[in-house]
Amino acid sequence: KMGNKEDEYDYLFKIVLIGDSGVGKSNLLSRFTRNEFNLESKSTIGVEFATRSIKVDRQTVKAQIWDTAGQERYRAITSAYYRGAVGALLVYDIAKHLTYENAERWLKELRDHADVNIVIMLVGNKSDLRHLRAVPTDEARSFAGTNGVSFMETSALDSTNVETAFLTILTEIHRIVSRRRISAQMDTELGPSSKVVPIEVQPTNQTSKQSACCQSG
Repeated sequence: KMGNKEDEYDYLFKIVLIGDSGVGKSNLLSRFTRNEFNLESKSTIGVEFATRSIKVDRQTVKAQIWDTAGQERYRAITSAYYRGAVGALLVYDIAKHLTYENAERWLKELRDHADVNIVIMLVGNKSDLRHLRAVPTDEARSFAGTNGVSFMETSALDSTNVETAFLTILTEIHRIVSRRRISAQMDTELGPSSKVVPIEVQPTNQTSKQSACCQSG
């Protein structure tokens, strides 16, 4: 029975983790889904994913979080990787400025391959490395603002903001999707019934009047 419980959810959201190799994407994934951190974490080869269910507005949201290899040689798989994704965490390492500079390229790739409505969060990971900080928080925040994406700094090592980052993006996606679903429901509820009334009642009167007028003409 426990197995079935895991399969019960109202929404399934695919979230992708992108960014340079070594920025801590795999550890963000394992910290959020299993509350684990591995210092010996090796580079991801290809693609892996893990899931975790959370509650948002009394509904169960199952997050399917995909982790990709940041290395160039695996880039060929990425267009399929983005398919169906409703959210993306674009991760850089606050202690390595180059990983932050490359965020712009990752953002472009995301815009090229992913759904136009994808919800994006820029994540400055390894915030525990304050003494090695190479990317000022304000600079990254303003870059995020300019590009219309949200922003957060996290540490997979000491858990800072990892939960918050994922919950924030999942809640935002849930809000957008349920708003869309409600407006679609309103369309279907209003649609047929408002069409039914004129078809059943008014046209019959109109056509009889019309045919009468036309005959008399």
